[in-house]
Amino acid sequence: MQDHADELPLVGPELPGAEAFTDAGAAVARLAGIYQTSRSFLRERFRETLAGQAPRARFRAVYPQVRFSTATHAQVDSRLSFGHVAEPGTYAATITRPDLFANYLRQQIGLLIANHGQTVVIGPSETPIPVHFAVTGETGLSVPQEGVLDYPLRDLFDVPDLNTTNDDIVNGTLALAEGAARPLAPFTAQRVDYSLARLEHYTATAPEHFQNHVLFTNYQFYVEEFEAFARAALADPASGYTAFVGPGNAEITAPDAPLPAPAKLPQMPTYHLKRADGQGITLVNIGVGPSNAKTATDHIAVLRPHAWIMVGHCAGLRNSQRLGDFVLAHGYLRDDHVLDDDLPVWVPIPALAEIQVALQEAVAQITQLDGYELKRIMRTGTVATIDNRNWELRDQSGPVQRLSQSRAIALDMESATIAANGFRFRVPYGTLLCVSDKPLHGELKLPGMASDFYKTQVSRHLAIGIRAMERLRDMPLERIHSRKLRSFEETAFL
Repeated sequence: MQDHADELPLVGPELPGAEAFTDAGAAVARLAGIYQTSRSFLRERFRETLAGQAPRARFRAVYPQVRFSTATHAQVDSRLSFGHVAEPGTYAATITRPDLFANYLRQQIGLLIANHGQTVVIGPSETPIPVHFAVTGETGLSVPQEGVLDYPLRDLFDVPDLNTTNDDIVNGTLALAEGAARPLAPFTAQRVDYSLARLEHYTATAPEHFQNHVLFTNYQFYVEEFEAFARAALADPASGYTAFVGPGNAEITAPDAPLPAPAKLPQMPTYHLKRADGQGITLVNIGVGPSNAKTATDHIAVLRPHAWIMVGHCAGLRNSQRLGDFVLAHGYLRDDHVLDDDLPVWVPIPALAEIQVALQEAVAQITQLDGYELKRIMRTGTVATIDNRNWELRDQSGPVQRLSQSRAIALDMESATIAANGFRFRVPYGTLLCVSDKPLHGELKLPGMASDFYKTQVSRHLAIGIRAMERLRDMPLERIHSRKLRSFEETAFL
């Protein structure tokens, strides 16, 4: 069959050639045109093939590409962490879903043109669009499993290629062939498409609903409070929020409208309090564990959010802490292991001043405490993240000594993972936890013991997270996306 496939002629859609643009809007429109033509071609050929039409060719369509070249060492505004390239050369990025990323692309391409005073070139790339990603979202059309069709799918269409679906760019391990263009964006088109598909699978909501400010939690209680907050916001015309979306893409715009629940919740139930400009808030219940935290952030990162913050429960490690106290992480002890191959443990994960200030000010505003009085209910320090939920069952002489030496004040299973992936993906991050047990001091998380705490503290904790996000939303983009998260050689696009 492979020999037969090699003999088939390669057929693709008619696409415009490369063209230079000085207007970001026109450049994005061209990207959208190329992508839509390619995607429609693959969908139609795939539909015809499923209908039983004998294949007479091998079908291929490609992603559009942004290409930029400069021959000058002239330095742009050194205060900017994005929107420019560092040195002369040719840079390129394959693009998917220009409809979804239209605002982002207009912004990033516009900055590139303005900062360098040069054109960008838009045209077809050489990277094929896998048929799986082309048919995603098309009603009644899906790729069957291997063996269902009378022919190998790979004989007629391109399929996902892990060689182009990796994190070499953000990990700083990309090895370029001689003469190859350097990356213009942190992710390739296939990498983005892969994550968009996984996001819908894990969260049961379409990528279009995700907002630019993301809260992560590890308890369902926060979801219930988030829905209550959302309904109150929808009842207030001055709030700026326009809709609330839950799993299954159920969407309401009225405060008292029912929100249909899917028959089966996804692995990571996700809810979106939307604003017209995408500057609303998304809440993801990632569940428990660093693997879930990594999975969620691996995929949400391609949406290029402006901030993500963990608001969950933790074990308090100091006797002076009380149940319900807050912990503002300013450092992380990474004992989660899930990112060790991507981000070595010797890489420091710094606290980001903009996030820290927003969280502290939000705590002060919601609790009506300030200054020295705020120390009664909030402690700043190192959060340890582990991958063993039952760490208490081990001989405590080793773990306790290590925690003490690290100066840790709290322990959980997600926060360092989320912060480390924020650092890795250049997404501003932060952590505000709430003490729900003190295992080193005989206060274990047991049924009934924490019920009063859950009832009284979750609402306030979530309100703090939301208020912090609203403060960050009002911050200029160049301030929150600062140079602290950028390495020696960075992509021009955020």
